[in-house]
Amino acid sequence: MRSAQEFLHLSSKQLLQELKRGHAIAPDALADREYKGTSLGLPGFIERLTWKKFKKTFHQDPKRGVLRGWNVRLEQNALHEPCVPLQKRGTAVTFGHYHVLSPNGHRVPAGCDRGLLIHYGFGKKGPLDIAGRVRDPLVAVNPGDAGLLLGWSYLDVGLLLGTPSFFTLELDCALTEVVEPPG
Repeated sequence: MRSAQEFLHLSSKQLLQELKRGHAIAPDALADREYKGTSLGLPGFIERLTWKKFKKTFHQDPKRGVLRGWNVRLEQNALHEPCVPLQKRGTAVTFGHYHVLSPNGHRVPAGCDRGLLIHYGFGKKGPLDIAGRVRDPLVAVNPGDAGLLLGWSYLDVGLLLGTPSFFTLELDCALTEVVEPPG
C-alpha cells in the first residue's frame, strides 16, 4: 500500500502522471467521511499565504440527492499532528462547497477521467466567480481502497487551464458535522 508521504516531494509533472494512473472510487466509499488534505505542488510562498493542511468532507445529502462536501480550514501545525479546525464564533471555518460527480459528461483534461470529479460550480455564483470554475479530478491511489486519494485543480473557463495545485486526501474519520452550503 502506498502512503501520502510518497507524494510530498514529487514534481507537478510526476503528480499528474500519478493522477492519470489512479483508480476509480465508488462515491459511496466517500459518503459521510472526513479526509485530511495536504496541498502539493504549490510554491512555498503560496502555501504560506494559504495553507498546507486542510480537510475535505463528503456528505451524501438525502435532501438534495447528491454527494457534496466542503473544505475546512485547519491550524497549520505539522503534517503529522492532529487536525485542528480553525474556529470563528465557535464554529469551524468552512469554504469551497462542491458536488462530487462522475467525470462522464463533464469537461476534464485528457486522462483525468478515472475517478470522480469535485465540481465547485453549484449554487448562486456570479459570472466572474473563478472559484465556481474550479474542478478537481480525484482518484484512489491504491486500487479498491478509498483511504488515500490524489486530486488536482484545474479551471474550466472555456479552455481547460491546469494549475500547479495537487493534493492528497487521507481518510481521517466519520463526518462529525453537516454544514449547509451558503445561500
